[in-house]
Amino acid sequence: MRIATWNINSVRMRLGLLLKLIEEEAPDVVCLQETKTVDADFPLAPLAERGYAHAHIHGMKSYNGVAILSRLPLEATAVQHWCDREDCRHALAMLPGGIELHCVYIPAGGDIPDPAVNDKFAHKLRFLDDMTAWLAEHRSPDRPMVLVGDLNIAPLEADVWSHKELLSVVSHTPIEVEKLGAMQRSAGWVDAMRHFVPETEKLYTWWSYRARDWAASDRGRRLDHIWVTPPLKPALTGIKVLRDARGWEPKPSDHVPVIVDLAV
Repeated sequence: MRIATWNINSVRMRLGLLLKLIEEEAPDVVCLQETKTVDADFPLAPLAERGYAHAHIHGMKSYNGVAILSRLPLEATAVQHWCDREDCRHALAMLPGGIELHCVYIPAGGDIPDPAVNDKFAHKLRFLDDMTAWLAEHRSPDRPMVLVGDLNIAPLEADVWSHKELLSVVSHTPIEVEKLGAMQRSAGWVDAMRHFVPETEKLYTWWSYRARDWAASDRGRRLDHIWVTPPLKPALTGIKVLRDARGWEPKPSDHVPVIVDLAV
């Protein structure tokens, strides 16, 4: 089973790039974040034509939005809401084999890493706490689960271009890293990307639009993640970060797709 995750930053604007991903990588399941469209306007027809006949979409106008697109039957679907908001950040689906898939988009958190003066950062921290508590209750030792998405946190020193310079930048602050670590421990999640790539090796999935030449400056962060619960750890066979997608034309997302392969 091949699962891809991508913060596409508008599925309608970048439908052509999504079709390119599908054609070149042939994932069985595609999870999207920041789809930025209401469900009625989601471009399902061209995806169904290419075999992705099963879809679980959860979107809103202009902001947020998550989607699970699959060539495999989705045996059950659900959504989760956090922080007393219905802002389309968490979709779940049951894949064949009893694998529970979570597609998640954690809030970015604004620019100032102080919850007392930045409501967006306070929302992000509460979101992490609420979701961590829910996952701890939801888990069971033998439940195979996959969690993918834009978690908007780069936890390791090698997940950012400069650990020292980004310690006070939202996405790499100690409090965010601590809370993401608590979430990872909540169900014993295995970081599938770092299962294959040593923690000391630089690994990015996002490069800012502000850089004149993103590839030359290479000031990236690993904001996109794939986690699996322990029952699926032996099934991990490979991981791929499509770095070149940051330069896909005509209008690339600032995130790139990440792909995991599971022998299930």
